Amino acid sequence: MIKSITFVTIGLLVSFSVTAAPAPWYLWKSKLNNNVWCTQTLPGEGWVKLDGPYKDAHCKTLGRPGK
Repeated sequence: MIKSITFVTIGLLVSFSVTAAPAPWYLWKSKLNNNVWCTQTLPGEGWVKLDGPYKDAHCKTLGRPGK
């Protein structure tokens, strides 16, 4: 019984990881000097999101990665 529960748990964990996709990229603009960055996460305080999501690290292709 314990073995079957263990196998089911492992199977569920593996199946969830198969559906994972990379994080999307966004354009961020600095409130201080108007610099623009393309990054997946907020660069810090003083930045506002301009546009996104993008599929690539150059912020050229709109859309979510994996779709």
